[in-house]
Amino acid sequence: MSACDIVGVGENSVDLVYRVPHPAGVGDKVRASHCRRLLGGQVATTLCTCSALGLRTRYVGTFGNDEHGRLIRAELEQRGIDTTFSSVRYAPNRHAVILVDEQTGERTVVWQRDQALAVRPEQVTGDAIGGARLLHLDNVDEDAALVAARLGRAAGMIVTTDIDRVTAATPELIAAATFPILAERVPHALTGEADPERALRAMRTRHEGMLCVTLGTRGSMLLVGDQLYQVPAFRVDAVDTTGAGDVFRGAMMFSLLRGDAPEVMLRFASAAAAVACTREGAIAGVPTHEDIRRLL
Repeated sequence: MSACDIVGVGENSVDLVYRVPHPAGVGDKVRASHCRRLLGGQVATTLCTCSALGLRTRYVGTFGNDEHGRLIRAELEQRGIDTTFSSVRYAPNRHAVILVDEQTGERTVVWQRDQALAVRPEQVTGDAIGGARLLHLDNVDEDAALVAARLGRAAGMIVTTDIDRVTAATPELIAAATFPILAERVPHALTGEADPERALRAMRTRHEGMLCVTLGTRGSMLLVGDQLYQVPAFRVDAVDTTGAGDVFRGAMMFSLLRGDAPEVMLRFASAAAAVACTREGAIAGVPTHEDIRRLL
């Protein structure tokens, strides 16, 4: 088992991206200007970001045994991501249909994933995640994510998250992580506080680590101890916001491992996400270090 900087446990996806002139309402027929097959998935896109920034990465997940599964696996491996501990299952790969508003770049995602593709707890072993400095998890397969988080924490790793929905297991997964990175709706749902700062401070009573929330066009917040850091989003001409949050997380993890100060971490991650929004697709939109530097 080779050492690496970051191990990611979670999903990958093949996306059919349709660009439409406006959001579709109930009963509408909307003609797409074009359609492209692009690659993504929460953890897969984050690892591609880390790899583009020069980190050694490993992916623990599942691929379908169809053309889409072969396509996404080949892409990850081409980008230098170790897939040794991933499985191939007899099922179509996870895929999504994404409608992107040509005016704003905002997107609507409709996805499908066969249950056979679930990451199983027994797939997450000490060997699979061992030798890494940081472990990154989504909450698609929560039983496996919890096993991974506990193993990672016991091994002294930084454990980060990509949590974009709340279930009964969410508080336990957040408690197991050392650095939860959350979508905007999550702190609100967990605490009842609509204001992001108040929600993060309410979460502080149950979690002593850094707490981060992404706020879309309003930027991001990071709570370190009792000190709150907030950075506005960079203004760019958005083409496609798909994967921006995943890129944010990858850049944040890179900056954290580099030893940056909290505000520098937020600005660096925000710039990476902004660059991603100017490009079509999730993995296809991953920026290089030079791309981020130019925006900063």
